[in-house]
Amino acid sequence: MTDFSLEQEREELAITHEAHESEAEALSEASGENLAAADAIAESEDLEGEREGEPESGAPRTRNAKNDRKHWYVIHTYSGYENKVKANLERRIHSMNMQDKIFRVLVPMEDEVEFKDGKRKITPKKVFPGYVLVEMDMDDQSWYVVRNTSGVTGFVGSPGAGEKPVPLQDKEVKTILKQMGIETPKLKIDFKKGDRVKVTSGPFFDFTGIVDEIQPEKEKVRALISIFGRETPVELEFYQIEKV
Repeated sequence: MTDFSLEQEREELAITHEAHESEAEALSEASGENLAAADAIAESEDLEGEREGEPESGAPRTRNAKNDRKHWYVIHTYSGYENKVKANLERRIHSMNMQDKIFRVLVPMEDEVEFKDGKRKITPKKVFPGYVLVEMDMDDQSWYVVRNTSGVTGFVGSPGAGEKPVPLQDKEVKTILKQMGIETPKLKIDFKKGDRVKVTSGPFFDFTGIVDEIQPEKEKVRALISIFGRETPVELEFYQIEKV
């Protein structure tokens, strides 16, 4: 092979090599552009997903922003006027269109069960005489409406004159609401173990005995009654006995 032929072959190989390098660079750039495009699409989709449910005004994405401002407060009243204050405040809420600021007014109550004259009686009883609970969004306007309701002497927990009061803690509210009916009515038991009782109804009517065990969850007692000179344990309902 001549020197001319060898030189020509080298030039053709160099041209071919340069062509391959150019093609590789082009493919690399195209791949990079595709990746960048894919990233841009993914980022756009992520942003779109984040915007779902977000207020158009740009306000913080808080589902229950209104609920976050609702708290329970305690107001003081004259003892015996709790229900009247509740009625007065509810009328003011309606007449002054404050339903979006003052939500609920409660007089804390619980049912007390007692047994009298052989009958089971449930009596509503005020848990905190002289106090009323108000669920509200506290601001100057709602504070004024509640504070100036007839019968209200003030908020409980105010740091100072004219200052906003401290709301109840969640655990305190839950305890009070349970006392208002979610739990089993509280029993009022007038006797204890060792007390002498008289049977007022049933097969052991007019017998007397000694309380040996009290079962409040069953509303029953076990009493030791003397039958034919022997103390016999007998299970009785609360309403069947009275303290001697």
